[in-house]
Amino acid sequence: MKRFHIKEIADKLNGILIGNTTNLIEGPEQIELATAHQITFIGSKKYCKYWETSKAAAAIINDDIDLQPGNNRAFIKVKSADIAMAEILDMFLQDAPIFEDDIHTSAIIHASAVIGKGSKIGAGCYIGKNVVIENDTVVYPNVTILDDVKIGNHTIIWSGVVIRERSVIGSYCILHPNASIGADGFGFRPSPDGKGLIKIPHIGNVVIGNGVEIGANSCVDRGKFGSTVVGDGCKIDNLVQIAHNSRMGRCCIMAGSSGLAGSVTLGDGVIVGGGVCISDHVNVGSGALVGGMSGVMQDVAAGEKVLGYPAIAARDALKQWAILRKLVRESK
Repeated sequence: MKRFHIKEIADKLNGILIGNTTNLIEGPEQIELATAHQITFIGSKKYCKYWETSKAAAAIINDDIDLQPGNNRAFIKVKSADIAMAEILDMFLQDAPIFEDDIHTSAIIHASAVIGKGSKIGAGCYIGKNVVIENDTVVYPNVTILDDVKIGNHTIIWSGVVIRERSVIGSYCILHPNASIGADGFGFRPSPDGKGLIKIPHIGNVVIGNGVEIGANSCVDRGKFGSTVVGDGCKIDNLVQIAHNSRMGRCCIMAGSSGLAGSVTLGDGVIVGGGVCISDHVNVGSGALVGGMSGVMQDVAAGEKVLGYPAIAARDALKQWAILRKLVRESK
């Protein structure tokens, strides 16, 4: 177990230490649940009321909050407790699972595959024909990587991931358990005789940039032709669907259970809330924000905030909801 003196943590954060605690810090916890050997976070004045009853030994606190820590307790004042949280979590990060052998004897690796220096392949993996895995990439047990896939440096691929043929994965990516990369897109047309459906072949691929993170059980489908593209730095939550020929710019965020239909385009820095559905061929401009559970059926301008189903400008949606609440109250 990792333990730190409060001053070690303050030095790491370049924060201002207020008060002191003799308790060693064994980890972070939310303010209501923290114990006497844990540190917590106060990033907003609305959480100050919980400090008096909290058992936490210390808290990371925004520098604009005026509060005293109390006896044998400490604050570390920083500009942003939310940003400091990431550094604290990194300090207490546990070691990754250990590979006793760089390439497990049960892994099946085609003779034509190229495995870079320092890369590790876990038990039960399948690495297909002409696959290229560059240096220092980690492939955990029971991953399937099919023919002609290319994977960059320092990428982490967790157990259960399937990467279909011809996909391209960048460097410094993380693919969480059971992510599916490069499955067929969802394409069917009624048969001429009206008695069934004709499957539309998808012969494209998936291209994922550098520094991308894709959550557990999320799916990125191959293009019908051409590529489905996830740009550099994008962060995809669990249970997200990215359909064929969609294209995401740099540093987009998609929260859990959201989805892009076919041929959606997101600009740079788009934020998509949880449970959002974006209809096919819609363009969402750079810096736009789509509120959770919205249904986007038309283009969204750069920098715009939209809400609702169907999604409209956030300010208009809020006005409509206020009017509806008023009508309901008046009807009672």
